[in-house]
Amino acid sequence: MDDDLKQNLTAAETWIRGFYILVFVFLLVVARLVTGAVVVIQFLFTVFTGKTNSNLKSFGASLALYVYNCLLYVTYNSDDKPFPFSDWQAVEGSENEASKPAKARAKSEAEVKPAVKPKAKPKAKPKAKPKAKAKPKS
Repeated sequence: MDDDLKQNLTAAETWIRGFYILVFVFLLVVARLVTGAVVVIQFLFTVFTGKTNSNLKSFGASLALYVYNCLLYVTYNSDDKPFPFSDWQAVEGSENEASKPAKARAKSEAEVKPAVKPKAKPKAKPKAKPKAKAKPKS
């Protein structure tokens, strides 16, 4: 066996990471079930009251962030272990950006980012009419 392969196979951090990956894959399955329950409950709440439940919206947003962080970890895009090995990340504010209507998002993005005017397109010059050829005199 190659020395590098042997070293990789015996490295404790690789096997520990593998264990954590299994834990987070299991937690992702649980999160999928919880997400389904939140969706159904939110839908029923909307049917019976005509509006959404802000607590469920907030929890759904933080659950989506948790799933995102888990996926980053299990795909080796982050070394930070998500909850329960770190704090639960709540989405700041009562209304998250994803739940705002498109016009409201565009307005808030315009307030944050300076407006950049697109360059004016050059005006097309009118096409010149072909000149009529003079008839030869006979």
